[in-house]
Amino acid sequence: MTVSSIESILDSFRRKRIAVIGDIMLDKYIFGHVSRISPEYPVPVVDVTHEDYRLGGAANVALNTQSLGAKTILIGITGADSNREKLLELFRNHGLATEGLISDASRPTTCKTRILSQNHHITRVDFESKKEVDAIIERAVIDSFNSVINSIDAVVLEDYNKGILTPIIIEHIITTAKSYNIPVLVDPKLKNFFAFKECSVFKPNLSEMASSLGIVLHNNDPEVEEACHMLREKLQAETIIVTRSEKGMTLYNGSFTHIPATSLEVSDVSGAGDTVIGILALGAAAGIDIVTNATIANLAAGTVCQEVGAVPVRADKLIRAFQQYHQ
Repeated sequence: MTVSSIESILDSFRRKRIAVIGDIMLDKYIFGHVSRISPEYPVPVVDVTHEDYRLGGAANVALNTQSLGAKTILIGITGADSNREKLLELFRNHGLATEGLISDASRPTTCKTRILSQNHHITRVDFESKKEVDAIIERAVIDSFNSVINSIDAVVLEDYNKGILTPIIIEHIITTAKSYNIPVLVDPKLKNFFAFKECSVFKPNLSEMASSLGIVLHNNDPEVEEACHMLREKLQAETIIVTRSEKGMTLYNGSFTHIPATSLEVSDVSGAGDTVIGILALGAAAGIDIVTNATIANLAAGTVCQEVGAVPVRADKLIRAFQQYHQ
C-alpha cells in the first residue's frame, strides 16, 4: 500500500451508508488525581478536576464510520432517563441521527463511569441491564432495520450482551441482509456467540473465541489457526478475524493472514475493537479486499489506542500513522 492508495480507499468510504445495530452506551469519565488514602477505608481518594461524556459501544462504532465520512444509521435502545438525554445531546453534537434510538422505560440507559488519575484507571462503575428486550422492542428494532435496508451498503452487529441482539433479531438481520447481498459484520460477546451463522465477517477477540469454543489458547499461530478452523466450521461465516492484542490479528477466509500489531505507543485500548469493526464495515461496503481492509483496520486501532478513552479514528491521523509505521 501507498499513501495515495490509502487516501483513495478513505475517499471511497465517504460515499457509503452503514447501519450499526447493537448495544449503545454512554461513557462517563471522571478525571482527577490521587494524593491520599481514605481514613475510613484503605481506598484512594480522587480529587476530581473535570468530567467528560463520550459515546460508547455501538454508538462509538457509528461515530467511527461517520468520522470517516460515511452516512451512518444507528439502531439501539436506551432507558427513559437523564442518561438518554445526555446521549441525545452527544448525538446532536456529533451530527448523528437519533431516529433509531428506541426508548425502553423498563431498563436504564447503559452508562459506564470510569474514574482516572493521571490517565490511569482507578475503577469503573456500571449502570446497565443485561436482560434481553421483549417482543415489543424486538419488533421495533426489526421494523427500524427493515425501513433502511434498501439504502445501506453494510451492516454492523455490535454485541455487548446488554439485550438488544436477541436470536430473533440476529437471524432476521442476517437473513434479510443476505437476500439484498449486503455484508453483515459481527463484533460478538459470549452470549449468543454462535447465533450469528452465515455472517460475512465475525470478529471475536482471542479470549472470547477460546471461552466460546471451550478451549485454552496460548496466542501462538498454530493454536489460533486451529481455533479459527473450528469457529468457521460452526458459524459458516465467510471470514473470521481474531484480534490478538500485542500480536495483532489473524484473518481466516480459507487461507490465513497474520497481521502484526503496530508499534504505535499505547495509552488506552478502550474503543479499539469498535474502530476495527467500523473500518471493516466501510471496507466491505466499498469492496476493498479483506486483507487490505483488515490491515487498515489494524493500523486504525493503533491510532485510537494512543489516546485516553474511546475516540473515533481520524483520516488525517490514520494517514500519518501509515507514513510513520511504514517509513
